[in-house]
Amino acid sequence: MRLGVLDVGSNTVHLLAVDAHRGARPLPAHSYKAELRLAELLDEDGAIGPEGVDRLVSTIADALQAAEDKGCEDVLPFATSAVREASNAEQVLGRVKTETGVDLEVLTGEEEARLTFLAARRWFGWSAGKLLVLDIGGGSLEIGYGIDEEPDAAVSLPLGAGRLTAGWLHGDPPGPDDVRALRRHVRARIARTVGEFSRFGSPDHVVATSKTFRQLARLAGAARSAEGLYVQRELSRSSLEEWVPKLATMSALQRAGLPGVSDGRSSQLLAGALVAEGAMDLFGVESVEICPWALREGIILRRLDQLPTT
Repeated sequence: MRLGVLDVGSNTVHLLAVDAHRGARPLPAHSYKAELRLAELLDEDGAIGPEGVDRLVSTIADALQAAEDKGCEDVLPFATSAVREASNAEQVLGRVKTETGVDLEVLTGEEEARLTFLAARRWFGWSAGKLLVLDIGGGSLEIGYGIDEEPDAAVSLPLGAGRLTAGWLHGDPPGPDDVRALRRHVRARIARTVGEFSRFGSPDHVVATSKTFRQLARLAGAARSAEGLYVQRELSRSSLEEWVPKLATMSALQRAGLPGVSDGRSSQLLAGALVAEGAMDLFGVESVEICPWALREGIILRRLDQLPTT
């Protein structure tokens, strides 16, 4: 069957259509995405403004049309932190439902972490042993740890690259005092969670997902995305420690000229790098391997697991 997963994230609305059946690897068939940056469109009261809601409804309608055009039998729609934490979330969800017919499933942060962990576990398999999974989104940082398909520990922290950029990094490039303050904030928040994971012992394999980690790995010399999913890509903490000071002195336009960095994400890259560096340092991680699968694939895998056997 062809399934569509509609991801209303803090940065983008992304429809991924895949050909899949239970027990098989989902094969990507079509991708449609639009950058909305909802995490940066919240007003002082934490609400998504009228323009943001208009754009969200219009983009979801376009994504549904793309799903129909590509023959999707079903669409699995979900939303993450930007909608979850908006003060007008109920009104936004109601308008989306009324105007598009889509009933968005709003995931909790822990659900995000657990589903992303499931995707990483399926990608790397049982031989990877105890996994530590890091995922930096636009609104939050998800961390999962465990030896099975369900993590033993899973948390979500409000440390997304878009959220932190909008709230902490003013100026282009931002001032050194702002960068320093954000660095302290990030590390203090992550440090509160380390004990929850350390009681399970050291991981056998540490992996990272998300556009932020992929871009940082590319900066550090990892293979281009055009070289395919199955090329091993890694990011070392030492490379991050070299790049963070450089990124802090660059404008968004200058960052956009770096290898693998998109125009739409260049303004958020510094905040994402500070989160990645802080997480790797505080968890004692020297290197992470980039996982091509993340939350969307986790949603698809969960749905396929629920299908009846034939």
